Amino acid sequence: MKKNKKQTSALKKVLRYIGKYKLQVLLSIILSAVTVAFSLYIPILVGRAIDLIVDKDNVDFSGIAPILLKVGVIITITALLQWLMNAINNRVTYQTVCDIRNEAFNKLQRLPLSYIDSHRHGELVSRLIADVDQFADGLLMGFTQFFTGIVTIFGTLVFMLSINIKITAIVVVLTPISLLVARFIAKSTYRMFKQQSEIRGNQTALIDEMIGNQKVVQAFSYEEESLKKFDEINDRLTGASIKAIFFSSLTNPTTRFINSLIYASVGLAGAYAAINGVMTVGGLSCFLSYANQYTKPFNEISGVITELQNALACADRIFELIEEKPQVPDADDAVVLSDAKGKVTLENVSFSYTADTKLIQNFNLNVKPGQRVAIVGPTGCGKTTLINLLMRFYDVNEGKITVDNTDIRNLTRGSLRTSYGMVLQETWLKNGTVRENIVMGKPDATDEEIIQAAKITHAHSFIKRLPNGYETVINDNCGLSQGQKQLLCITRIMLSIPPMLILDEATSSIDTRTELRIQHSFAKMMEGRTSFIVAHRLSTIMGADIILVMKDGNIIEQGTHNELLSKNGFYAKLYNSQFS
Repeated sequence: MKKNKKQTSALKKVLRYIGKYKLQVLLSIILSAVTVAFSLYIPILVGRAIDLIVDKDNVDFSGIAPILLKVGVIITITALLQWLMNAINNRVTYQTVCDIRNEAFNKLQRLPLSYIDSHRHGELVSRLIADVDQFADGLLMGFTQFFTGIVTIFGTLVFMLSINIKITAIVVVLTPISLLVARFIAKSTYRMFKQQSEIRGNQTALIDEMIGNQKVVQAFSYEEESLKKFDEINDRLTGASIKAIFFSSLTNPTTRFINSLIYASVGLAGAYAAINGVMTVGGLSCFLSYANQYTKPFNEISGVITELQNALACADRIFELIEEKPQVPDADDAVVLSDAKGKVTLENVSFSYTADTKLIQNFNLNVKPGQRVAIVGPTGCGKTTLINLLMRFYDVNEGKITVDNTDIRNLTRGSLRTSYGMVLQETWLKNGTVRENIVMGKPDATDEEIIQAAKITHAHSFIKRLPNGYETVINDNCGLSQGQKQLLCITRIMLSIPPMLILDEATSSIDTRTELRIQHSFAKMMEGRTSFIVAHRLSTIMGADIILVMKDGNIIEQGTHNELLSKNGFYAKLYNSQFS
């Protein structure tokens, strides 16, 4: 029952998307009706032609010729109308798929970071690409065959009734048997196709992980283990696919067998009627043609139903993503943060990623405008989590964070994040030119401004050595060293220096010599700006106005470098462990 509800729900959602193209769907139905009418008219003409063949030497060629000409014209017109109908169906299908894929991708941009962090990225990619493609194939087949099949069934039924009611009754009574068989098989295949889509998503996720971390895989000789995992998932996918395809493939031959029995029954009954003079030989030929056309759509529709099971199973996974609860939207009265002074306050802040694992508890901090705040501590103490909270990638569980005395939950996310310049330990470059990567925060920057920013960060020298300089196309796997990528990310911030800065291990991938030169640039960039600096190398934060020492989500020490050393506490132990 629950499965049927999910199928019905998915179908309703699909129809809602298709509803945007009502006129095109209506035109497709009209064309379908016209092509079917022409197709049904042809057997009548053929039957008339057969009746003009009376005997071996008694053939009315003068009567047959115009009939054959008319048949040729009708066939040509029908072919053109079918081409136009298929073109409309293709357009509606791919416009619908485009709408769904756009909405799914847009939803990804609005989902909370917690959702992205808790799902394998390859599995999400599989939903947006593989599942949508499978859905498109099923929907296209449904459009192409479903309307035509329904109209053909009703049309042939009318024509058969006009020829012989008794023989038509045989067809009408026996044909639904094939539909019942098809429905029984289709109900079994939905679950199998859903399982197939889920396993395919797991496979895509594994491939994404292995390709994205191939150096680590090879460095630890993990190839055999990754192959075993892939083979295990691939075997499960093979098993699920074989089951789904096997059961779905039973539909067509089963219904064809039943329909062939119906056709044979009609042939015997029709031949008996022709012998007894109830109908002519041409009428029998016409009726057999209609009987064949009547049963044929049942075969096609049964095949469509099977494909629709696959399409609806894939659609269900897509709609699960689309209907995920988005991040809490900006309040209606949210304030746009402009010209931030940089006063940041955390009052009794508590936060944890999961309810059973406590992280930050009763955290308090008061940062004055222009202060440089360094955050140090062992791995897992909450340094990067604090940055996530400042940027409102996550909302606090308790307490509040304010910027310039305004709770950041009452600020628009866009204006808050624009007020921060952020350089992370993990670099990210989009597929584009060096120039396009640098100007992400300031699209209207001039070439002079770009070059000046690159010179300050010491990126200009290696950029000029690239094949096309600033117009060289790069991406996150372009062959640049990790340090060079980091320099480009730092240049991106240097170009559009916002009022507040976050540097999360910003120089971790850069050699010591370049780091010393960049530290001077950072110092200049941080002048008069509130800055949060996360660092493991304590040499980079010795000049900070205040150093926060974190452990287990709490500030256990704070002060300047010299003050903390004189206390001979946890910070002093960290410092001495690096410089002893």
